Amino acid sequence: MVSDNSYVECLVESKASPLVKALSLVCLVLAVIFFLSSLFALGIVGLILCVAAGVAYYFLSLNANIEFEYQYCDREITVDKILNKSRRKNVAKYEVDKLEVLAPSRSYHLDEYKNKSYKEIDYSAREKGRQPDPTYTFIYDGKERVVFEPTTEFVNAVKSVAPRKVFMD
Repeated sequence: MVSDNSYVECLVESKASPLVKALSLVCLVLAVIFFLSSLFALGIVGLILCVAAGVAYYFLSLNANIEFEYQYCDREITVDKILNKSRRKNVAKYEVDKLEVLAPSRSYHLDEYKNKSYKEIDYSAREKGRQPDPTYTFIYDGKERVVFEPTTEFVNAVKSVAPRKVFMD
């Protein structure tokens, strides 16, 4: 049995969307083209366009490599977003007391929440069609439907403090 003040964390690497990958490639190609054109035809305008395309590439590539870290500590679930394995940003905190249900994403325990409109938040690896589906979904405070990929140890830690709200099917 896991105690009330246990600490569990897990890390999930999220795949970048094909759109982000394609846009970053386009920005990189445009930066090279504008740089070369600044040498031969466009001059300073080409250099400014090269810098703009380079900045766009930087920000797109920053969002191409994302990891999510989930932490459970003292009845609280914290989600951090790690960009390019170097910059960390805390994106959400959830109190276990305000969870309505936590279950595997395809569980029948979530059926009564399907027809209600919630703000959808996805902190998973975003790999559709993976078998078996490793994602869990929880309904938070009647407002949010959150999808994430916790480990079994993580789910057990939450279940130890909220056994009637957590299902493992």
